[in-house]
Amino acid sequence: MLKLNNLKSPKGAHRNTKRLGRGQGSGQGCQAGKGHKGQKARSGGGVRTGFEGGAMPLYMRIPKRGFKNMPFKIEHAVIALSDLSSKFDGEEVTRESLIKKGLLTGINKRRPIKVLNNGKLEKPLTFINIDKFSKTALAAIEQAGGKIEVREGN
Repeated sequence: MLKLNNLKSPKGAHRNTKRLGRGQGSGQGCQAGKGHKGQKARSGGGVRTGFEGGAMPLYMRIPKRGFKNMPFKIEHAVIALSDLSSKFDGEEVTRESLIKKGLLTGINKRRPIKVLNNGKLEKPLTFINIDKFSKTALAAIEQAGGKIEVREGN
């Protein structure tokens, strides 16, 4: 019977580490695989990635062109109308209620919310302080008799 006191690794699963710099007889003594002197043989030696011996590195030589939107990009937490219709019954849809029902988790709790028209909405829902809606989602909400409200203070 397998117990904690008789656990063993399978044969070949463990290999001893190569002990460098432990004398001639070890096979890795003398320079310990570092060759003869030089910057890479020293402790803490070596150069950073992209270093070209003091010459201007390639990544600094090539021209940089174009606009990079990455620092200004806004990621939205996406909610589908089908998810809302299955979780809500004609009540108010707010950030807090979405978190409580489990539709917003992790980092999406802090992101701005966007509602997309995936699926059908049969119940009239009131959306309070939701940041964005797709055009088709707006039409579907109005068709179902729902409202969109923006309240101050949130």
